[in-house]
Amino acid sequence: MNETRETIRLTVEGRRKLTPTITEFTLVPKDGRTLPSYDPGAHVTVQTPSGAKRRYSLVGPGEQPGRYVIAVKKEPQSRGGSQSMHDGAMEGIELLVETPENEFPLKDAQKYLLIAGGIGVTPIYAMARHLADRGKPFELIYCTRSAEDAAYLGEMTAEYGDRLLVHHDDGDPEKIYDFWDHFAEPQNMHVYCCGPKPLMEEIKAISGHWPEGRVNFEDFKPIDVVRSDDVAFDVKLAKSGTTVTVPANRSILEAVRDSGVPTVSSCESGTCGTCKTRLVSGDADHRDMVLMNEEKDAHIMICVSRARSGDLVIDL
Repeated sequence: MNETRETIRLTVEGRRKLTPTITEFTLVPKDGRTLPSYDPGAHVTVQTPSGAKRRYSLVGPGEQPGRYVIAVKKEPQSRGGSQSMHDGAMEGIELLVETPENEFPLKDAQKYLLIAGGIGVTPIYAMARHLADRGKPFELIYCTRSAEDAAYLGEMTAEYGDRLLVHHDDGDPEKIYDFWDHFAEPQNMHVYCCGPKPLMEEIKAISGHWPEGRVNFEDFKPIDVVRSDDVAFDVKLAKSGTTVTVPANRSILEAVRDSGVPTVSSCESGTCGTCKTRLVSGDADHRDMVLMNEEKDAHIMICVSRARSGDLVIDL
């Protein structure tokens, strides 16, 4: 289980539309104090206006920051996170934000290859800024559907020139970028990749012969919280006797929270352990990355796991 992190109340100072689906948010403390610093690759967990908690990479410089800058893509199948940020996080509103943490740290190396796909550009752009400021050699490959969909494209083109390679595939699988020439022979450099699942799976597949630790990935969606074949089920809350219906497109945690019952959570992606709850009865479909096998009969991570069959009773 992750340590409990400090929560800061920040105000949305500004919004900037980067693409038709991506908006940048600038978050500042009311008193103008310096915020906790962070290294490139770090993210913050934001409680969105809907109450859902989502992790977003920090884009700006991390040394003694007076503001946190994040960029959020409005997902077409949003369950309340990105949609809530786009629709509800207007200038002046306050948001609860956990202090930065970094699961995608930039290690010291002689040379770097940065690979970004879509909204995955946010931590990669922060890394590029850091390396450029320190005169470190790097190349950046940025893959998107089109120029219109490419957040920060203008800034990076102006700042990095021929160190930036941009590829647009127009959504055509036949036009995806061929990375093989970059990975055919292991090189004395570190690779950092962030983007959609197909991009990262491709890089993993073609870099298997590289030394361990040279190729690094950031993925905020290691768990399929909702799957296409999921169905609705009921959860009985043992302490109150209340029964909550969990829709096919919502998690237990979201359904319980929507019903007005307070819940404790952090990552909401099955990786931190904050929402661990005692499972009183029922056949659970465990989808987290935290519980040991011997714990699964008696506990459940309500942010991602569901009922395999029938209904559940949990200790809430």
